Amino acid sequence: MRLDLLAALNAERAARRGTILVTDVATAAQRLVKAAEVASDPLHDVLSERLLSGKSGTVEVGGAKYFLTVQLPAPRLVITGAVHISQALAPMARLLGYDVVIIDPRTAFATPERFPDVQVLAEWPDQVLPKLHLDPATAFVALTHDPKIDEPALQAALAAGCFYVGALGSKKTHAKRLDRLHALGIKDDRLARIHAPIGLSIGAASPPEIAVAILAEITLRLRRGAEARP
Repeated sequence: MRLDLLAALNAERAARRGTILVTDVATAAQRLVKAAEVASDPLHDVLSERLLSGKSGTVEVGGAKYFLTVQLPAPRLVITGAVHISQALAPMARLLGYDVVIIDPRTAFATPERFPDVQVLAEWPDQVLPKLHLDPATAFVALTHDPKIDEPALQAALAAGCFYVGALGSKKTHAKRLDRLHALGIKDDRLARIHAPIGLSIGAASPPEIAVAILAEITLRLRRGAEARP
């Protein structure tokens, strides 16, 4: 790989942004396509599919063969609410390869004993989220039912372009939430990105079942892209 391509790849990797190294099999010519540039690339359909799947491999387009080396940042799951659903959701997400962070200023709930092997931050979201640098490789889930905790975090997640943003609560609860967020100046197109009531509609009742529904919806959004809806 050329040094300039390697430097660009390392810069994108450090910034937690995806890339695809396109190698022409016949000529060995290479170019690096950043995630933000995929839509304007001649191979945009194929590259978009590979960014979603995360799989490298050979493709043939217009009679030419290319090897696509896909580099994606490790996905993160950030949760507000050290609640029972989070206790089931965190280990499930870790099995799928997510780095999990739980945020809850209520120190009685946000303890390492309740969440072993998971980063737990007993702080207010508006204080800690700027340090976490939310990004498009992050899924965000709000589970506290407390607007003082969940809503500043929802604002941050929407502004950062997190690939999934979900919030616990009924349709009535969410409608009131949307009114409050809209009053803060958040546009309707951004608010429409919030999945609420959270999770796929599978009739989930217990905290573990709700966790399954949430993780299934996150996976759907990750693998099928921005237009994915149940």
